[in-house]
Amino acid sequence: MRPNENLARLHEAGVSIWLDTLSRQLLESGEFSELIRECSVTGATSNPTIFAKAITGSDLYAVQLRLLDRQGVHDTRELFFALALDDVRAAALELRPAYDASDGRDGFISFECTPDLADDTEATIAQATDLWERLDLPNVMIKVPATRAGLPAIEELTRRGINVNVTLLFAVDRYEQVADSYLRGLRARAEAGDPLSGIASAASFFLSRIDTKVDAQLVEDSPLRGQVAIASARVAYQRYLARFSGEEWERLVDLGARPQRPLWASTGTKNSAYSDVRYVAELIGPGVINTMPEPTPVPLVRTSTVERRIAVATSASAIASGSAPSAGFICPSAVRAYRAGARRR
Repeated sequence: MRPNENLARLHEAGVSIWLDTLSRQLLESGEFSELIRECSVTGATSNPTIFAKAITGSDLYAVQLRLLDRQGVHDTRELFFALALDDVRAAALELRPAYDASDGRDGFISFECTPDLADDTEATIAQATDLWERLDLPNVMIKVPATRAGLPAIEELTRRGINVNVTLLFAVDRYEQVADSYLRGLRARAEAGDPLSGIASAASFFLSRIDTKVDAQLVEDSPLRGQVAIASARVAYQRYLARFSGEEWERLVDLGARPQRPLWASTGTKNSAYSDVRYVAELIGPGVINTMPEPTPVPLVRTSTVERRIAVATSASAIASGSAPSAGFICPSAVRAYRAGARRR
């Protein structure tokens, strides 16, 4: 069956459609393959919460759990890794044609470091390196949180040639720090004479969570309701274009470097008053990734137009970029709340 035309046009506009879930049920039922064929899905992400729900909500892991028990594997974390990494390997296999067809620019599956390490740089580096080596696949990314401790980990992992998906971004200033960490890692690799080709990275902004937190702080008729997340993403996209351009960047490109792609995450609409595709339709542009919860591609099938919207200015842009007087009230509090909650996840 041919891919849906609207989703194919979205892909042609430069947006990589990634699925924001993964489970053995999705893989073994053939649904994941179907989404790749019919919905132009070219990647997927996962996290411990997603896998915990998948493992506890299905009996498809029972046989493997019994086998691991007989093999003497009883550590809870090791059991989790054994189950989840097998699913990641299976997803990577399904996505390998997209990876090959895009010359390694797409077709990735992401797996996240455990959240208890979010504030520990060295432990994050050690676990991410171990996961990368255990998976031993080129189309895998290891997710590292954009905490203060995560920044030097991103740099060091990039220096080691490990693909990193930076997760839990809520603010443009932290995004700039993340991009700089990636660039420092690439430069360190280049200075050591190591190859830059084949290294991929993404920076994941969590959008609907921003609006949920910000909207709660606004008066009912505020024109900023439902606008700050999209404005923030548009500002971040402009910073992305600026960071990954110019003579210094082109020198890295000549050595095989690729930009750290902006990824729009948490794109499922949480407010029923908003369009269920607002965090997709309003952020179409070349080079971006949009991770969608499983139902989101369905409304997109019905969307009549697909057009680039990422450069459209909004009244919230000044607040998102921090230039308006009220920006200090709205954005930082949302950022602090979600960063704290993410570490407890």
